[in-house]
Amino acid sequence: MIELVSADRCIRCDACVDACPDDVLDRSPSGGVPAIARIEDCQSCFLCELYCPADAIYVSPFKDARESVDEAALVARGLLGSYRRALGWKGIKASGADSDLSHRLPEADGTPWER
Repeated sequence: MIELVSADRCIRCDACVDACPDDVLDRSPSGGVPAIARIEDCQSCFLCELYCPADAIYVSPFKDARESVDEAALVARGLLGSYRRALGWKGIKASGADSDLSHRLPEADGTPWER
């Protein structure tokens, strides 16, 4: 389950908010760091971590239990952004996907991105 959105690393792009299929995160009304608003709805899908271009999110692999986390320890262990790196994503797209747009999120109204 999502355990951390780093205020120091977050670039306030809201990609994580858009990526979450369970509406766990809320945009900050003042343009700040997204808030973990409905943690009980988190399914540990890792999409928020995957789409974060700043490696500002940590999702624990434990879906049904909270984990006490220390940001400095997560950074030291290389865990922030580790899921994205393990899948070969650079920025918010898969490595080698320059001509394939299927990995991108749909528009806010649900329509797919067009080439």
